[in-house]
Amino acid sequence: MSGPGPGGHSGRPGRPGRDDSPDRLYTLTGGRSRSDSGTFDLVTLVVAESDPTPGMQSEHVTILRMCQTPTAVVEIAAQLQLPGSIVRIMLADLLDTGRISARHPRTDRSAGRLPDPHILEQVLVGLRNL
Repeated sequence: MSGPGPGGHSGRPGRPGRDDSPDRLYTLTGGRSRSDSGTFDLVTLVVAESDPTPGMQSEHVTILRMCQTPTAVVEIAAQLQLPGSIVRIMLADLLDTGRISARHPRTDRSAGRLPDPHILEQVLVGLRNL
């Protein structure tokens, strides 16, 4: 049996972030387990408001480069292969420093109307396949 490879990954397929070293996740979030901001959910669109600067954490650089156009939190998490909770903490840091903006996708004009359950089920299946 082999141990984790570079970056804390075991080489076995699995859920993104599942095999990441706890030390790495701790470092990425500065030891926080949740964001103080309730701004981000999985469909929140993120847009970069600045370019990366020297010395930035590599994941922050990747986020800023990905988000030149509106990008959903779930897409960022999939690209970084990190749990959504970790990505939301990193996004909150970038939002606090003005490096990104966040907005929810526009919904149907009738705000009181709930989404079609069939569409929600398809989205759930798609997320599970990530």
